Amino acid sequence: MPRKTEKTIERAAAPEKTEPRAVERVVIEKVRPEIDGGRFPVKRVTGETVCVEADIFADGHDELVAFMLYRREGDPDWTRVSMRPSGNDRWKAEFTITAPGRYLYTVEARIDPFLTWLRDLKKRLEAGQNLRVEFAVGAGLISAAAERAAGTPDARRLKELARDIGAGGEQREKAARLSDPELAGLFSRWGDETGLVRHGRELEVTADRVKARFSTWYEIFPRSTSPKPGKHGTFKDLTARLPYIAEMGFDVLYLPPIHPVGITNRKGRNNTLTAKPGDPGSPWAIGDKTGGHKAVNPELGTLEDFKKLVEAAGEHGLEIALDIALQCSPDHPWLKEHPEWFQKRPDGSLRCAENPPKKYEDIYPLDFACRDWKPLWDEVLSVFEFWMAQGVRIFRVDNPHTKPFALWEWLIGELRRENPDLIFLAEAFTRPRVMYRLAKAGFTQSYNYFPWRNSKWELETYFTELAKTEPKEFLRPNLWPNTPDILTEYLQFGGRPAFMVRQVLAATLGASYGIYGPAFELCDREPHSPGHEEYKDSEKYELKNWPLDRKDSLKDQIARVNRIRRENPALQSDANLRFYPTTNEQLICYSKHDGDNLVMVVVNLDPDHRQSGLVELPLHELGLAADKPYQMHDLLSDRHFLWRGPKNYVELDPHKLPAHIFRLRRYVRTERDFDYFL
Repeated sequence: MPRKTEKTIERAAAPEKTEPRAVERVVIEKVRPEIDGGRFPVKRVTGETVCVEADIFADGHDELVAFMLYRREGDPDWTRVSMRPSGNDRWKAEFTITAPGRYLYTVEARIDPFLTWLRDLKKRLEAGQNLRVEFAVGAGLISAAAERAAGTPDARRLKELARDIGAGGEQREKAARLSDPELAGLFSRWGDETGLVRHGRELEVTADRVKARFSTWYEIFPRSTSPKPGKHGTFKDLTARLPYIAEMGFDVLYLPPIHPVGITNRKGRNNTLTAKPGDPGSPWAIGDKTGGHKAVNPELGTLEDFKKLVEAAGEHGLEIALDIALQCSPDHPWLKEHPEWFQKRPDGSLRCAENPPKKYEDIYPLDFACRDWKPLWDEVLSVFEFWMAQGVRIFRVDNPHTKPFALWEWLIGELRRENPDLIFLAEAFTRPRVMYRLAKAGFTQSYNYFPWRNSKWELETYFTELAKTEPKEFLRPNLWPNTPDILTEYLQFGGRPAFMVRQVLAATLGASYGIYGPAFELCDREPHSPGHEEYKDSEKYELKNWPLDRKDSLKDQIARVNRIRRENPALQSDANLRFYPTTNEQLICYSKHDGDNLVMVVVNLDPDHRQSGLVELPLHELGLAADKPYQMHDLLSDRHFLWRGPKNYVELDPHKLPAHIFRLRRYVRTERDFDYFL
């Protein structure tokens, strides 16, 4: 007898036969946008449209009508919008987001006997056939529509039309009357919906305020804002710094964790394992005997001081973004109150945070999949709610990819249910699919690979993916050329021109970008050691006193670029990004447009040498005449260049100004032969 090597698989019982409710002749496929079959929402902001498309077709040759349905969550009724065919059985329609929140949409379609009859009537008319019987058929269809419209003003109009069509009269006159487009809408409104087919899912849109799409971030350590070297800064010191930050044109002020810093295993300068007296430790080692994630570091001030900072920032056009790092120092109260929330080794000791070969001896990670995970998740939710009560509406979340996706989907959904204005930035320098999943789970914006995309090919490939493929529906990149953890080789070796290049790229390729300052505007570029991205004398482990009045500061260029962003709607979205050929691989050229506002950027990617070449533009696509000049107004230098034809010469010296940010102005001639550029 042969030995049994596999488990026996039971044959599934055949499903019971079901009778169809009706003959469904219409097919609806490939609805877009639809993320993972409708599992996750697409993202929009107030004022943007959602263009819904679908393949819709049926057997035979009958005419169809299709509708997009949408409603804001909480509204009992759907708004129905007629879809229009766009070729090859593809249909589309749009609706506009009017306020933050959650919207639902779907698609439905049916056969339209009236439109089918009318189409065939016109063909028979052109063939010279007698249409007496056909008009009788049409009159019956119209009468049926009148019965469905009973009790409405449309019913009387339909009855009169049915009577007139069924009576005698000249065929062409009656056919012409039926061709009125308004009548098609009338019949569509009162059509026979017996065979109406609806898409199998109600799809979702997460709608945010505009700052979710367009924002300009500045990161600063409050403890390094004291005017006195070596003294711990306070919220009051940071309040005095607000005019400096606002003058550079930022609208989000991001603060690393402001909580008490642990004493046990506190890190010293340059990440040494032993802190010396006066070393402030890492702000990400959260918690001591005075409190944890709902407490303020006493050296920064009081909770009341923080609330005053939030208010003062608002007066300068700045919103405070707070870092939420879900980890604990060995001194955090949670270790004593809830030891079950932490992982233990076999010997009973706690495991510190690690990213091999790196070890973070001053931090213990939380175990979000522990046996008592629900109370932990509830406590994390309450941390966000606490800071929301202090006036914070923007959160930057540290390392969200090391926590369960389910945590974020639940937590962000719960918080946004009553607070749709919240913004969450994911600090997720991780694998693409993980980064995308976090965005799908609810994060409003995300860090990304921009810091390491330096060549023309890398930049064009990466940003084409973000702007033109499916991620554009759910991931909003926030571009950071530097962070307290990231000092790229490009910045280390490129000097001041490299910082200029990266700021222009970040500010124009991305609608949202940020810098870690004052390290960025002062071009801090000395690494801890060769081949590493850590800063020497990193601000993560010591107080800094930055010389903000240095003559080589980039603050003036930063302010100018940020002003250009505010004044040009084209730069306030990631849509409509287009790259153009250049004859020099060190020159990258791209544009964005919003209506008549077209901004074209040319950047020298070489921070060491002057580069030149030709830029090639598609004149017809840009609405430019081949025989007329057009003006390129460089908003960075305030210089004007007169270009003609598709190919034009560009030369950029990185030690002077490594980029052009052009506003395209088209040639216009008035009736009185007065020429100008618009």
